[in-house]
Amino acid sequence: MIVPIPTLHLFEPLDDQLIAFLKSLQLEDWNKPTLAKLWTVKDIAAHLLDGNLRTLSMVRDGYFGSKPEGINSYQDLVNYLNQLNADWVNSFKRVSPIVLIDLLEKSGKEYVKVLQSLEPSAKALFSVAWAGEAESQNWFHIAREYTEKWHHQKQIREAVGVGGLMEREFYFPVIDTFMRALPVAYQSVLSYEGAIVRIHILGENGGSWSIRYSSTGWRWDHSNERPAAEVEIKADDAWKLFTKGLPPQEALQRIRISGLHELGQPILKMIAIMG
Repeated sequence: MIVPIPTLHLFEPLDDQLIAFLKSLQLEDWNKPTLAKLWTVKDIAAHLLDGNLRTLSMVRDGYFGSKPEGINSYQDLVNYLNQLNADWVNSFKRVSPIVLIDLLEKSGKEYVKVLQSLEPSAKALFSVAWAGEAESQNWFHIAREYTEKWHHQKQIREAVGVGGLMEREFYFPVIDTFMRALPVAYQSVLSYEGAIVRIHILGENGGSWSIRYSSTGWRWDHSNERPAAEVEIKADDAWKLFTKGLPPQEALQRIRISGLHELGQPILKMIAIMG
């Protein structure tokens, strides 16, 4: 199949940048706060390791550990995952940065092999719930995993004042994947038949995405018709907004809405992570 958002080839170079970056940190850098609220640089690195090992355990080995109880809604799932993540991060506070880097480097290579073994069109083990899917194909699961790797590395880079990863090669697949949450963000928004909302992520690494309203809800639109609302967001603001690193009220002061403001503002509530 033709993969809609190819990302598999990016995992190894992204991981290479992560390991080199982590090895360059000073001891005090590991305790710096990040956009991930209560998590430090070291906490996020530990979370990235958790992602590697969970994939190896569940996808490669078919081992899931204890079965979660009381998951009856999307919010139940989010709460469960948040607690799971917190437990892991807290346990790794006793582990040194050197050991953490070593584990990330070794597990990362095996993690990529697992993703490479997946048939892109086959059903993924886990759906991309934030995109409103109850069932997803592997290519989308892999793209979601790429956005996790990318935005967490970006968070720790921001924490120590180091840029990077904004080249189109690395950034565009992230924002293209995130935009799969756009119809979900508008699912409760009513408008007139045929109304179009167009989102522009500015810069050479960005692009444009449009949805159209009908009696059946919001669907993707690929026409050149004039939209009822257009929203312009800077590339560096977009990834932060969609991963809860930029508060909606602050983002409102940084974006530009043309046309019907009430149709542009729902983008501020779009979330492309499980959180």
